Amino acid sequence: MNILIIDPAANALDWALRCQDAGHTIRWYMDKTKDGALNKTGDGMVPKIREWNAGDMRWADLIFVTDNNKHIDRLESFYKRGFPIFGPNMAAAEWELDRNKGQEVFKKAGVKVLPTTEFSSYDKAIAFLEAEYKKHPDKRFVSKAAGDSDRALSYVSKSYDDLIYMLMRWKKKNALKGSFILQEFTPGIEMAVGGWFGPGGFSKYFCENWEQKKLMAGDIGVATGEMGTVERYVEKSELAEKVLIPCEKQLKEIGYVGYVDVNCIIDDKGTPWPLEFTMRPGWPCFQIQCALHEGDPAQWMVDLIDGFDTLKIKKDKIAVGVVVAIPDFPYSHLTKKEVSGVPIYGLTDKNKKNIHLCEIQLGEAPVVEDEGIEMEEIPVTAGDYCLVASGVGKTVVEASEASYKIIKELVIPNSPIYRNDIGERLEEQLDTLHEMGYATDMEYC
Repeated sequence: MNILIIDPAANALDWALRCQDAGHTIRWYMDKTKDGALNKTGDGMVPKIREWNAGDMRWADLIFVTDNNKHIDRLESFYKRGFPIFGPNMAAAEWELDRNKGQEVFKKAGVKVLPTTEFSSYDKAIAFLEAEYKKHPDKRFVSKAAGDSDRALSYVSKSYDDLIYMLMRWKKKNALKGSFILQEFTPGIEMAVGGWFGPGGFSKYFCENWEQKKLMAGDIGVATGEMGTVERYVEKSELAEKVLIPCEKQLKEIGYVGYVDVNCIIDDKGTPWPLEFTMRPGWPCFQIQCALHEGDPAQWMVDLIDGFDTLKIKKDKIAVGVVVAIPDFPYSHLTKKEVSGVPIYGLTDKNKKNIHLCEIQLGEAPVVEDEGIEMEEIPVTAGDYCLVASGVGKTVVEASEASYKIIKELVIPNSPIYRNDIGERLEEQLDTLHEMGYATDMEYC
């Protein structure tokens, strides 16, 4: 099979390698880095192209689009002409990037949402909070930028004071590039559910997942997007029944093919409040899902485009994935050149299926052998986001222990960064979720 990967942020190395190992032919496109240089991710490992065009589109039996922030407008005409695109079209991207649009989709589907107000001015948002304080002094709010373009502009407040300070700080930095929302904060358990969608509807398997976004153990520190996740595939999901399946009609109306995920807060009464759509593969969510997939990594995607559900998974298994990075992650102020060339030692034929390489290329590094020190070509970094280590087991603890066992087999100079507690919060949360009717057959240990 000929596979074209349109991957602006160079997220798909692991999947590309799996497809290549399965005998498929790859053309992989990625954008330049923020400093205008060619992205070195995958150099020496997967065939890459510097631009994609109509000829590449016609060549491909499968076109995997990994993001909904760039190239979507250019891809739209190909989508409408029936090219085999697995990924977001413009309508689907709007559900995620325009948070108000996403909330309207939920409302139309009969799914209740939290009160949300959109702003394009920090001053107006501050005035809104001042008025709200006089009426409801105990309320808390969450600020979210449009889409995921700048996670640093998202903030969960503890009070009116700290949120107003953050808004003033962002105003001073002239950080606003579009609109943002203030959403009422509701305490509860964060849980998400997603599904693979095509002309035939949802795949029979839904992916329930619990991601942990903060940099440090104990959910402390800056939000990174995702430091690790617990995932499982199920055929019956109470959360999917409430927040995902009701949107099926609208997904068919926009002709979407790909992954759709809904992140929720489940309150103390068991009511799920949808926070946002993800209308694309999640990263590293998708790498962790690959640890649960069986068979050819690409054929099921082509089949889904054609309206058939052939996805095979490891049944009754849980996967835990842990992000491994190097400084200066998560800020990434350094150029790719400054964080490139750090070797990844310890990769073997046995553990590679659970090591999902990210910003990695082939490069020379010292290897000590019987004959002495040799410079050999091995995987080295091409950025500060190195890899995701996954483990699979029957329980959360079993899967988590397997993922950390993989990490301990690796040696990465330059102070690798990873959380050592992914999945632990479910020790208490699962009992509460079970009482509410969610994930009732899932075991922590």
